Amino acid sequence: MAKKTLPFTKEQIEKIIDEYGSPFHIYDEQAIRENVRNLIKAFSWAPKFKEYFAVKATPNPYIMKILQEEGVGADCSSIAELILSEKVGLKGNEIIFTSNNTPAFEYKKAVELGAIINLDDISHIDYIEKHIGIPESISFRYNPGPLRAGNEIIGNPEEAKYGLTKDQIFEAYKIMKEKDVKRFGLHTMIISNELNPDFFIETANMMFDLVIEIKNKLDVSIEFVNFGGGLGIPYLPEEEPVDLERIGQGVKEAYEQKITPNGLDPLNITLEYGRMITGPYGYLVTRAIHKKDIYKNYIGVDASMSDLMRPGMYGAYHHITVVGKESEPHDQVYDVTGSLCENCDKFAINRKLPKIEIGDILVIHDTGAHGHAMGFNYNGKLRSSELLLKPDGSVEMIRRAETLEDYFATLDFSKL
Repeated sequence: MAKKTLPFTKEQIEKIIDEYGSPFHIYDEQAIRENVRNLIKAFSWAPKFKEYFAVKATPNPYIMKILQEEGVGADCSSIAELILSEKVGLKGNEIIFTSNNTPAFEYKKAVELGAIINLDDISHIDYIEKHIGIPESISFRYNPGPLRAGNEIIGNPEEAKYGLTKDQIFEAYKIMKEKDVKRFGLHTMIISNELNPDFFIETANMMFDLVIEIKNKLDVSIEFVNFGGGLGIPYLPEEEPVDLERIGQGVKEAYEQKITPNGLDPLNITLEYGRMITGPYGYLVTRAIHKKDIYKNYIGVDASMSDLMRPGMYGAYHHITVVGKESEPHDQVYDVTGSLCENCDKFAINRKLPKIEIGDILVIHDTGAHGHAMGFNYNGKLRSSELLLKPDGSVEMIRRAETLEDYFATLDFSKL
């Protein structure tokens, strides 16, 4: 069972709210650092290993800088994410650019930074040759289709828009070899928020088999293999975090059984985890501002779905702590709601919680990935600030809250 605790006391969070207001997302720097160190340790056996943080999960340069200090690169899918990487000093092979339906100017920025280009479709070969030329190194995203099952989050691979079929993979490397590309990578990503470690070990076996087959059929040596992301976190209290050591050991055994005997050492092992790096160490802090008792009992808070989309969009569970009432009986049943003009704007439905009074502080757990990043401005809602809880207990604002001036900045009222 993953016990849901807070990295701050009631007194600390009250002081933070007094200084910064609410709502806000706050991230635990020390926990993030320790977590990524555990990941790197699990793959310390590999001849070369690199984690590329999925920037889309938490696109904040302060978080990215922390991870860079721990030896982590950036997995980017847009020009904004490329520029964020550039701003924190990442470049070259520290960046991998995996995008789909990508405009040429984004590829140009990736090439400018020296990023690894990971193509999503065989037709992109002609596209990049026309617009940016053929890079010295290239990677392709593999979609195994019916050969592998996905999970309930991302769906079955053959129904996903991403990647090349197996036949296309061979054709793509053949074409690129004829175009004198010298360095090759191979990538896949077929699941999301998966807690079964065996799935990741199976993916490693699949990819190692494909590396061997590409070498035997095309005489193309794959320099790195990227198993993608998709590692889940225990959103539910009864769930357990994935055992990173078990994944690392399982991948090691597959490597020693397949890569080493075929003379393909050293093969670089890379990952692009996002959610599991920061997800459990972010919290959305909000206050109860209204109570409503009709056919159901509602607690209205000053955050909304615009601050955390996952519960309303996916029906996803996020644990809620009522600060200072952790030990009180959870004998009340509430829907915890925001103020959007949408009935799905709910953080919890029929949730058993302690009795909540106006002014109580609610902390929504596991918002460190795909939380603030998925914010939006429907109903003119302004996105909240992001704070960083530092190892010494101090707090730093790493993104201010939006203002009405920000919201109206793209409008020209003078022409009305």
